[in-house]
Amino acid sequence: MSGFRLHSAKGKQDVDMTQGNILGHIIQFAFPLLLGNLFQQLYNMVDTWVLGQFVPGAAYSAVGTVTPVCNMLIGFFMGLSSGAGVVISQYYGAGQHDKVQHAVHTALLMTLILGVAFTGIGVFMIPYVLRMMNMTSDMTDAATTYLTIYFSGILGLMLYNIGAGILRAVGDSKRPFYFLVVCAVLNSVLDLLFVLFFRMGVAGVAVATILAQSISAVLVIVTLLRSNSCIKLRFRKLKIHWSMLKKIFLVGIPAALQMTITSFSNVFVQSYIIHFGEACAGGWTTYSKVDQLLFLPMQSVSLAATTFVGQNLGKNQPERARRGVNISLLVAAASTCILMVPVMLFAPQISYFFKADPHVVEYATLFLRWLTPFYVLCCVNQVFVGALRGSGNSKAPMIITLCSFVGFRQLYLYLMANHICNEILPIAMSYPAGWLLCSAIMLLYYKMVPFGKNRLINDT
Repeated sequence: MSGFRLHSAKGKQDVDMTQGNILGHIIQFAFPLLLGNLFQQLYNMVDTWVLGQFVPGAAYSAVGTVTPVCNMLIGFFMGLSSGAGVVISQYYGAGQHDKVQHAVHTALLMTLILGVAFTGIGVFMIPYVLRMMNMTSDMTDAATTYLTIYFSGILGLMLYNIGAGILRAVGDSKRPFYFLVVCAVLNSVLDLLFVLFFRMGVAGVAVATILAQSISAVLVIVTLLRSNSCIKLRFRKLKIHWSMLKKIFLVGIPAALQMTITSFSNVFVQSYIIHFGEACAGGWTTYSKVDQLLFLPMQSVSLAATTFVGQNLGKNQPERARRGVNISLLVAAASTCILMVPVMLFAPQISYFFKADPHVVEYATLFLRWLTPFYVLCCVNQVFVGALRGSGNSKAPMIITLCSFVGFRQLYLYLMANHICNEILPIAMSYPAGWLLCSAIMLLYYKMVPFGKNRLINDT
């Protein structure tokens, strides 16, 4: 480990997943991550709730409908950051801590460069994307205001996510959770302050969001600066190590393309929903917020599987990695089923909480009761995607998910809307249909391909 001069290769918050109880590692890693994601979704839900309760007009439907637009750029970056996390976790598992340092500083400098680029790209593309969604003029005005402010502050969100990804790669999911709690509370307070006191409307919600994200970025960067382990950040060491960037891109680019193209495809799904009117769009907005909550357990366990697989393959323990994936799938399915029941039972009450419009509530209840039972299917594709990325293989998940969530889903929507049954429920069922196809193919692929052949690092 020549050239490595930090006080300790392992910080007190880091977790070595290459030994010890597998179920314990998965739960201990996923639970703080789940809580952190829950708080993140809660402050996103507060944004929507404030708009639904206190801002008249089309703001509620407009801001809820543009989520896929935000996710187009954020999804691309999240894919790249997942590549960084996989590289760091594998080197950490192998004990090559000088390479961890190179990966950390490469990833952070990459984030700063992309943050500047994404700000310009995001603001530039707003009118073109909104035009594709066929919004009403009222919805377009509100969406333009929100997205312009959101993309102007996107660097804070990116820095938080890359920093949190670095911490999670070495097994630390607790501190990212603590930071999200602080920022969720701050965002909620600022929402109410800007909307109720300063009467800023949609702009107030957007400003509150980017301020909260910026605080989370500061907290995670300070944590890296103060670390005494191999993930310590030193500004003078910020440098692109090209061999490391190549490894990050090897995993990150396919994941980035998958997330971006899927989000772009969902823009077209929103246009099908908007076709049925503003009340339907509002109901879909409500459903989308609950959808994000239902995904939390499986997404948290999927990230746990990514880190677990990365560390264990870094130490060349493929069988232990595979056992971790199987346990992750059981944990994800069980926790998702527990959430599904109350959502279906109390769908009208949940819908009314967001928007007390009977027509919006009717549509939201319809979506929640018909689509929720299918979420258990997503556990399969989410956990296996996380596991495959942890092994360094993100090309196969990209191809499978794009074929299922983009190709098949768009074909389904076109045929349904133009030739079979242009009604809202069959249109909405395009989501479960894509989930079913993706999970079936992903399961077959996972069973057929030897685990660990995509290990990214050398043993030397």
